Amino acid sequence: MQPRHHRSAAEIGNRAAEWLVKRNDNEGWSDIDQTQLDSWLAEEPAHKIAYLRIEAASKRADRLGALRRPTEVRSRFIPALKVVAVAAAIVVVFGAYFFTTLSGVPEKTYVTGVGGHETLTLRDGSRIELNTDTSLRITDSGAKRVVSLDKGEAYFQIVHDAVHPFVVLAGNHRVTDLGTKFLVRRNNDTLRVALLQGQAQFDTEDSRGTQQATLNPGDVVVATATSLSIIQTPNQTLTDELGWRRGLVVFRHATLAEAAAEFNRYNLQKIVVADSHIAQLNVNGLLRANDPQTFVRSMKMFFNIRAEVRPEEIILSR
Repeated sequence: MQPRHHRSAAEIGNRAAEWLVKRNDNEGWSDIDQTQLDSWLAEEPAHKIAYLRIEAASKRADRLGALRRPTEVRSRFIPALKVVAVAAAIVVVFGAYFFTTLSGVPEKTYVTGVGGHETLTLRDGSRIELNTDTSLRITDSGAKRVVSLDKGEAYFQIVHDAVHPFVVLAGNHRVTDLGTKFLVRRNNDTLRVALLQGQAQFDTEDSRGTQQATLNPGDVVVATATSLSIIQTPNQTLTDELGWRRGLVVFRHATLAEAAAEFNRYNLQKIVVADSHIAQLNVNGLLRANDPQTFVRSMKMFFNIRAEVRPEEIILSR
C-alpha cells in the first residue's frame, strides 16, 4: 500500500476553492462531480473543514443575507452554494487559511460525574466548561483544535484563529468556530447548540443530505436524526441556561416534570413525579442545582403536594 501524501494547508485550501467554483457552475455540475466531491470531503477532516470555511468566507464576501432572516428559518439551511464572484480570488486570499495535517495527534478525554463541573484551559487561552455527567475528547496540537462531545453539556469560549479553526463534533453534527462563545448540549439523540457571542458554522448530515447554517448571537439549533430547527432566543433565556456555571438552576414557567428532570441531571437522588395531575404545575425560581431537598420543600409549600423521601429517590404526588 502506498503511503498517503499529506497535503499542506495551502494545497487543501486551493483544492477546496476549486471545488467551490466548479460546484457553483450549475450547468457543468453533474452527479459524477457530486460523488467525487463527497469522496474528497470524506477523505480527511481537513478537507471538509477547509470547504466549510471557504464556503463561509465566500458567503460573507458576497453579503448574502438569507441566513439571517428570522421569519424564514428554513432558508437558513443551505443545500447548495450560490455563485459568488469572489470565489476564485479566495484561492489566493485564503490559501493559508486552513488546517494542516490532522493525523497522528493524541486525544485527551475529560469526564465529569453527576453534579460535576470542570473548567479546561487550552494552550491558546480558549476555555471549555464541562457541566454535570459530561464526557468529551480534545485534540489540541496548536495546528489542530477539535473537541468530540460524547455526552453531556459544555460551554465554549474560544480564541479565534482563522488558520486553525476550532471544531466541535457531536455524532453527525459539527460546529465550527468563527469567533465564538457557545453552549452545546448532547442528550441521547438530540443536540442543542446555543450561540451567545460571535458566529459559528453549523452543519449536519442525515438521510436528507447535508444541511448548513451560519449562527448569530441568540440562535439556537436543535438537531435530531430526523429534524433540524433554528430559533432566535432571548438573551435572558440563554443567560438562565448558563446558571449551572454558578451552581444554579433557573426555572421560568417550567413544568414540575421538567424541573424534576433538570434536578435529576445534577443529583444521584432522583425526583420522581408519580402523579400526572401535578406534572404540569408551573414552576418558577432559582435554586442550587445540588439541593433537591430545598426544591421539594418549596413544592410542598406552594402546591400542597406530598413527598416520600427514599435513599435514592423522592416521590412527589398529591
